[in-house]
Amino acid sequence: MDNDRIDQIIDKHPSDPSSLIQVLLEIQSENRWLPKEALRRVSERLNVPLNRIQHIITFYKAFSVIPKGRHEIHVCTGTACHVRGAPRLLNAVQDLIGIKPGETDEALRFTLETVNCVGCCALGPVMVIDGDYHGKMAPAESEDVLKNYE
Repeated sequence: MDNDRIDQIIDKHPSDPSSLIQVLLEIQSENRWLPKEALRRVSERLNVPLNRIQHIITFYKAFSVIPKGRHEIHVCTGTACHVRGAPRLLNAVQDLIGIKPGETDEALRFTLETVNCVGCCALGPVMVIDGDYHGKMAPAESEDVLKNYE
């Protein structure tokens, strides 16, 4: 992401530290992660010390300082999903895409995460891909679902 695009995002907001989180969210939404160069530019433009930005992005799980895949997969491992087969679903997804939770594949196609709850316990086990909810997932169905994500 170049400085011109970062500046465009910053210019949409008040030019002060109160815009920091929204600016970071927009940069990450477009870029899928927050490169060090982008953080430096935001620091300069919003007059926020870089160490303060680092504290914020490491506090909130929504931010990533490592590249993410084009598709983010979240497998719910909360109690309701767990008892309905989430461990088997997670194992199937790991086998299909070749990565473990917290990892991104080399082609930057998928990032896999586990979450404690996605709020739809009656549909467990649940897998969320790019915000699309897939409920009552059997491990065997996961391959067909993943095929829809290039």
